[in-house]
Amino acid sequence: MKDLKVAVIGSGENWHGQVLRQAWQQQGVDPLFVDVLRLKARLGKNWRITAGEVELNGLDLVMVRHVPGGSLEQVIYRMDALHQLEDQGVRLVNRPGAIEKMVDKYYTSSLLQAAGLQVPETVVTENPEEASAAMDLLGGDVVVKPLFGSSGIGMVRVTEPEIAGRVFRAMHLNGFVLYLQRFIPHHDSDLRVLVLNGECIAAMKRVSNSWKTNIAQGGRPEKYLLEEDVHIASQTAATALGADYCGVDLLRGEDGVLYLIEVNSMPSWQGLQQVTEDDIAHRIVHGCMALLDRTP
Repeated sequence: MKDLKVAVIGSGENWHGQVLRQAWQQQGVDPLFVDVLRLKARLGKNWRITAGEVELNGLDLVMVRHVPGGSLEQVIYRMDALHQLEDQGVRLVNRPGAIEKMVDKYYTSSLLQAAGLQVPETVVTENPEEASAAMDLLGGDVVVKPLFGSSGIGMVRVTEPEIAGRVFRAMHLNGFVLYLQRFIPHHDSDLRVLVLNGECIAAMKRVSNSWKTNIAQGGRPEKYLLEEDVHIASQTAATALGADYCGVDLLRGEDGVLYLIEVNSMPSWQGLQQVTEDDIAHRIVHGCMALLDRTP
């Protein structure tokens, strides 16, 4: 393979950036790290997309590690720029179309259900009165999540109708869509599976002292031997969303039913690395190189 030109959208200074840099350098590639907030697009005869001094349309591969939230215009523009890069032959990991599916919890859940996977009962509405009425439908114990978000930030569990009504009205006034899911009792633990090119390469159980199990919210990683139904469900989820690599979150309810919760297009794996013998960054880099081999 020719000398590769690779950029990572995200910081090169945090833990993930450092291990990715080392993994790429072991393959003879010195990756560039760029800030998505510095994207600049130019159209016309000499079209190009740059991020600071880096000309992205001259690269072989761009790995999308971090795209922050923003206004609707900002988010759409960033994705438009990534789509333009892909249209011009740059291989993105993940592809922008897949990112758009995974960043939206409602769209993700609908696609997972269409693929035959079990998702928690869910109601999505912009109307706080409709959300309050859905409390009974969902068993009176619901988790309210931001439609766009990760790491468990912004999730709230509500069981009291009066408090729920206040939460729904406040969210409505601030322009949020109300995404409600029936709370699934799960022994304060869930599962994270990292899927790369259709293969489950690492998995862990996340255990907490509360219903929130995200590592960023205090969850603890534990070794987990992948069960067959979890393996199949994780692969199916990644395929349904068109993900090159992703973090699949699942939980097994106290009734034994396996539920797909969400899929992350820019997953963290620092906690997962603590309970995994393989070098995950190394596996991801090799997976990216394999994708380039398959690209015409």
